[in-house]
Amino acid sequence: MSLASHVVLSLWALAVVLPLVWTLFSSLKDSRSINVSPFALPDVLHWDNYVRAWNSIGVARYLLNTLVVVGSALVLVMILGAMSAYVLARFTFRGNAFVYYLILLGNTFPIFLAVVPLFFVLKNANLLGTYQGLILVYVAYAYPFTVFFLHSFFKTLPQEIYEAAQVDGAGDWRTFFQVMLPMAKPGLASVAIFNFLGLWNQYLLPTVLNPNKDKYVLSQGLYSMASQQGYNVDYGGLFAAVIITIAPVLIMYVIFQRQLQGGVSAGTMK
Repeated sequence: MSLASHVVLSLWALAVVLPLVWTLFSSLKDSRSINVSPFALPDVLHWDNYVRAWNSIGVARYLLNTLVVVGSALVLVMILGAMSAYVLARFTFRGNAFVYYLILLGNTFPIFLAVVPLFFVLKNANLLGTYQGLILVYVAYAYPFTVFFLHSFFKTLPQEIYEAAQVDGAGDWRTFFQVMLPMAKPGLASVAIFNFLGLWNQYLLPTVLNPNKDKYVLSQGLYSMASQQGYNVDYGGLFAAVIITIAPVLIMYVIFQRQLQGGVSAGTMK
């Protein structure tokens, strides 16, 4: 059984790593080499592909837009999701379970069914093609999963610590931000990474709800540039742009890898 698991995991690792390695090598080749011998190693390292991707293709502008939208949405959804999960997990009131399961229904709703109503809502609110509109949609998109993930963490926190904070004179806000929230750091780190990955790679929502070219995010910008080039595609520059796009995700995962593993393990324990 152990041998079979190792074989399956090895094949899965190769399926993930090999495309990344191929993309990295392709980003250092010119378009002719990619067309003639796509799987060969680069004869000459074309570092100018990254300069061209950053300047000509416009990755710098798309990256800035993505950081603004994803960063703002991530901060908002973490604050709102943590507060909601804490209240639903630690306080008993009429309708608690109903509200919790109502929020969880958001995880089951297909996002492509909501894009048309969202389009008209943002249009009527004059938020279509703006940072604010896309940030609000991203927050709504990630909110149900954030509440679901953090609910179990706050549920398992010792009641004695909450009671001790109340005895010391701490109010509900101070108890949450200074006592309970720091104790849920593993869960916060884990759900933050999951949300970051999901929002960073989001394509459908910005494509429909963000027609403003000046505020294109990375997924929109790269697809737009590739389609505009027609038959004269700068493959080297596009591959370099892809590497620049996935680099922040890889860096964040490497930095918070232990927190992610610990947070998922803690969230499954009762």
